[in-house]
Amino acid sequence: MGSQLDSRTQLTKMTVSLHWVIAIAVLGSLFFGMYLEDLPRSQEKGALIGIHKSVGMLVLFVALYRIYWRLKNSFPERLTPVASWQEKVTSIVHTLLLATTVLMPVSGVIMSVGGGYPVGIFGVELIAPGAENELLGRIGHILHGVGGKVMLFAVAIHVLASIKHAVVTRDGTLQRILGKRIAG
Repeated sequence: MGSQLDSRTQLTKMTVSLHWVIAIAVLGSLFFGMYLEDLPRSQEKGALIGIHKSVGMLVLFVALYRIYWRLKNSFPERLTPVASWQEKVTSIVHTLLLATTVLMPVSGVIMSVGGGYPVGIFGVELIAPGAENELLGRIGHILHGVGGKVMLFAVAIHVLASIKHAVVTRDGTLQRILGKRIAG
């Protein structure tokens, strides 16, 4: 990918790939996590939580790289002018999306460590289990719960804005994030 940067007419393959990998992994993790909440305690639930935590750790690493990429590459140029309030909302939503892709896995780590559980990726231990810390576990749990709600809200606004770009303004924004070149 080298020095290639996003342009008005086309986003780089890296930008498009990072967007969709994060989108799919985060939405999958959110809905899987909500499913797990309702399951009774069991060995099966424990194994499923292990998968959820592993995916969360992978999301964390990709999200950190995505933030680095965004800082290096900046946000893509807007294709149509919008009211200043919409620009502010867009900025807030993008910031919330980036922040919660880090907050959710980090709060999961805090919750696991506070509960005395190990943290790893598909059986590869990154943080060994330790003594339970009820306060730390509770903080992680609260951050994870609030972060999930904030993320769902931000995703909903983001999806609605995407629909607006596709149906109302028809400005090519959706085509760009699908990896297509648009007219300049």
